[in-house]
Amino acid sequence: MSVILEVEHVTTYRYAKEVTFGTHRVAFHPRAAHDIRVLYADLTASPHCRQHWIHDVFSNSVAVVEPLVPADTLSFTARFAIEHLGVKNHELPVDPAAENYPFEYAPDDQLNLSGFLALQYPNDAAIVRDWVAGFMPQRGTIHTRDVLSNINQFIRADFSYAPRDAMGTQSPAQTLALRSGTCRDFALLMMEAARGLGMAARFVSGYIYDPALDDESANGLEVVGQGVQSLDVGGGTLGSGATHAWLHVYLPGAGWVPFDPTNTLFGGTDLIRVAFTRTPEQAAPVSGGWTGDPSDYLGMEVSVNVRRRLPAITGAPTPG
Repeated sequence: MSVILEVEHVTTYRYAKEVTFGTHRVAFHPRAAHDIRVLYADLTASPHCRQHWIHDVFSNSVAVVEPLVPADTLSFTARFAIEHLGVKNHELPVDPAAENYPFEYAPDDQLNLSGFLALQYPNDAAIVRDWVAGFMPQRGTIHTRDVLSNINQFIRADFSYAPRDAMGTQSPAQTLALRSGTCRDFALLMMEAARGLGMAARFVSGYIYDPALDDESANGLEVVGQGVQSLDVGGGTLGSGATHAWLHVYLPGAGWVPFDPTNTLFGGTDLIRVAFTRTPEQAAPVSGGWTGDPSDYLGMEVSVNVRRRLPAITGAPTPG
């Protein structure tokens, strides 16, 4: 069964007086494929600007936005709808040679995946390896998917989801020491764990749908999103109401398989991907610069609203 999700994402930067803006790169556009269809997508920016679209090095759709006039506010608004086609990633078969861990990628795969196999934090490798050892059997073999599922589930069960205003991502060692973090921190930790086991992993940014933020309308024909949560504040679904992060691990036969350690998800129709990257830093939704006094910067506001759109009911009986 397919699911249609609508997203509105607004990012606003405010300044004490007018400043001059440089070129900005904006990555809000969802990635379409055999499992997700983009129904419509629109990006507007203020003040007046020029924009064009490119594919970055990872083939993500990125808008290049050039504001043309000074202003005291810079705003980007993205609105789009996607249709999840219900592909069950966790049921896709893995090649027999890779069903049990350890396994090796074919030579061509190793070459193509090399950028996603290298550790981003090699100095943390020993502490991450010691932590991962707890998920491995003392003897015998273990299913490859079970290794990843155990890590995915343990992060949700043993770590606390903690809001953080500071930019950037904690190192894996910091997350292990604190036993807390944001979705970006948890995705990076599991990426480094998978890479340490010899599996290719990539960072995924996007959005997550939380049914708890929806409310059925009076006529029962549609579901309407409820308000907006602040960045990194979760309800029943952690990471909702903001941009969200998870990871993909490449399993021969199954391909890139999604894992969301923040919510113990293995794909499904609640995750809306926007960008794939090698590191979290490469997945910034907005990047760019401005010219002015540093004290002019007043702050940034982000609001994200994700809602599910249900089809209209036709042929309903008329009450007697």
